[in-house]
Amino acid sequence: MRLALLLSLLCSLCSCSGTDAERSSTSAPKTASGEGRGGSTGNTGNGAHPMSNNAKQSTDTSSTPDPAAASRATTREELATFGAGCFWCVEAVLERQNGVIDVSSGYMGGEVVNPSYKQVCNGDTGHAEVVQVRFDPRLVSYDTLLEWFWRLHDPTTMNRQGADVGTQYRSAIFYHSEEQKQRAMLSKKAEDESGRHVSRIVTEITPASTFYPAEEYHQDYFRLNPRAGYCRAVIAPKLEKLGIEDK
Repeated sequence: MRLALLLSLLCSLCSCSGTDAERSSTSAPKTASGEGRGGSTGNTGNGAHPMSNNAKQSTDTSSTPDPAAASRATTREELATFGAGCFWCVEAVLERQNGVIDVSSGYMGGEVVNPSYKQVCNGDTGHAEVVQVRFDPRLVSYDTLLEWFWRLHDPTTMNRQGADVGTQYRSAIFYHSEEQKQRAMLSKKAEDESGRHVSRIVTEITPASTFYPAEEYHQDYFRLNPRAGYCRAVIAPKLEKLGIEDK
């Protein structure tokens, strides 16, 4: 009897030990699971977030330079100013050249402040009719503009271009830098020695002074008035002779 009771007690103790072992084995995954949840939310053993590398890469990408902005920053513009007779003709030729951004008709080289067209035509101010050219030197060089300058007028006639007579119609190069001065002098010498002219070139080369834009109705004159008498009789034939498309 006592033996049976002892055997029953031993069986009961074995059953309790098995349950505790199962509980211990069950609780271990919970701890691992807790670590796993930490991992599932992105935590790593060193506390770093696995997305931190991607975030850094995103930041690095945003700092990449914008090629378009860099191109705009390096855009260059220069000025050139020429007198070659009636500014309507000169403007019509030069504004059709690749690399020329804008051409404005006006007056330079005189003594009167802000002269009017009537004053200049009367010869009372000392100004020349000129065009001021804004150009991109990456697309068209100053030397190329000088070549067009020699071609579009007669640089050997003093204070005259065709039927237009007066000091306001003189042949003139107004330079905006020492480099332009040197280029203009070399170009004039080469043109003088080219054999293309019977008489010597009388073009004056002087520093640019204040440019006074001409009245609004003078700007883009040929483009806005292609049927006007002067445009049909003088400008259109000049463009054709130079091989420039009338557009």
